[in-house]
Amino acid sequence: MSKLKIKRGDNVIITTGKKDIKGKTGEVIEVIKKEGRDPRVIVAGLNIIKKHVKPSASNPQGGIVEKEASIHISNVALVGKDGKAIKIGYKIEGDKKVRINKKTGETL
Repeated sequence: MSKLKIKRGDNVIITTGKKDIKGKTGEVIEVIKKEGRDPRVIVAGLNIIKKHVKPSASNPQGGIVEKEASIHISNVALVGKDGKAIKIGYKIEGDKKVRINKKTGETL
């Protein structure tokens, strides 16, 4: 599997998907990268689903829990300073590989 350009803590915008979340921005909580499955991200406060939970020792009441669902990584893009989606490239500075904004050339 190739290296992903989006990391945990990045500010991203949802480019495609459901009408209620498309165009909204949020911070990446987790990047899910499993073998044999497409890479996905979980964005804070977006793509909320309701999950029915059975009573357990940690949750004796059970009931309906709201949580963030994952989004395919191709449906999100990094947000630039102007609030628009940007494309990411790489550049080697010294002995470090850094991410850059392809349009402006500034490092992220």
